[in-house]
Amino acid sequence: MALVPAHYNHGVTFPDELRPWQSRLREQFPIIAGDPDLAYLDSAATAQKPRAVLDAVTDYLTTENANAGRGTYPWANRTTALIEQAQQRVRRFLGDPEPDRSGVHFVSGTTEGLRLVARDWLVRHLRDGDEIILPVADHSANTLPWREAADQLAREGVTVGVRPMPYDAARDYDHRALTAMVNERTRFIATTHVHHVYGGDMNIGRIRAAAGPDAVICLDAAQGVGHLPLSVAELDVDFVVFSGHKAMALPGTGAIWSRNRRGSRFAPGGWAGTPNTSGIVSLAAALDWLEEAGVEWIARWTVALGARLTDGLRKLPAYEVLGCQRSLAADSPVQQRHGIVTFRHRRIGSNDLGFILAAEGFMVRADGHCQAEGGETTSSVRVSVHAYNTVDEVDRLLEALARLDTEG
Repeated sequence: MALVPAHYNHGVTFPDELRPWQSRLREQFPIIAGDPDLAYLDSAATAQKPRAVLDAVTDYLTTENANAGRGTYPWANRTTALIEQAQQRVRRFLGDPEPDRSGVHFVSGTTEGLRLVARDWLVRHLRDGDEIILPVADHSANTLPWREAADQLAREGVTVGVRPMPYDAARDYDHRALTAMVNERTRFIATTHVHHVYGGDMNIGRIRAAAGPDAVICLDAAQGVGHLPLSVAELDVDFVVFSGHKAMALPGTGAIWSRNRRGSRFAPGGWAGTPNTSGIVSLAAALDWLEEAGVEWIARWTVALGARLTDGLRKLPAYEVLGCQRSLAADSPVQQRHGIVTFRHRRIGSNDLGFILAAEGFMVRADGHCQAEGGETTSSVRVSVHAYNTVDEVDRLLEALARLDTEG
């Protein structure tokens, strides 16, 4: 696992200077403020929504709701303008240095977005003998679409080599092994920004150097957007796909950002139909809120909460924390988890543990986490935090887990 970047290295001490900031943010989430005794610890599945997002959607639906691009009256024109403004909002949030050369297309979420890139772009750019590289220990949504594209081409008589992304012992991408794997027929590499089980920043900045200048790189940023800074000015990737609901917007919306530098311009095929206008409005409002709150501060807070949790878990013999073992201590010199901590109890099944924790007011995820074929094969418990979570919630969770530490 890579050394911690300077702006994420919070050191041994908890960032107590952020507590007043976090307290103010927490109050802006009605569902959190309304149930203070419950601890929502499943933000990697979907994030809660601040009042500003809810108000933006209510205001739109009660003052100017209409269909976009299909009318000439003021409400329709305003809706069309809101969608165009939301496209520009996505570009600004991602730090797009060339907005006139990029595309933004709204989709229902990351899964649909990746499928559209595979179906409507990738299959048109692969030739017989080309190769693609897939992250087979990441989310299934970032492997299945690319395999389906290869299968479609195979039915048309085009053979595409599908090669697994190499990982190191810490479950990072092994960029050195990737360098040796890439050749003149490598056309496409699928990557992930933050791993949805291990919580690690997958260090995409190293992938371009390993891949060379010509291979197209697609980034699944479902667990990155809104959780830590992401700048396409710094990452030479060609596609960024993410879900709105994990970034505090409504479910059913997301975006594909495309750089349009390698290969032809990306455009979804077929008739688009009516867009999810209220979802798009919510996404623009969520990005506004995240930027005002400070994504770097959110990253500092969630990394610190994750470090507090792993530091506590490593002292409980009954638990196995998944991912890099060198990063468990709060004072670890290597990159720590970005608000996602996944673990197992050595005697209690993960589904049972999830029910036990739910009965004590802790909402966590307990299952296989939709990993692809190279990922974990045994279910586990995933705790994922966001800006609205507190130190007290993490400490109470550790107290509950300690009571189940039957090997301690």
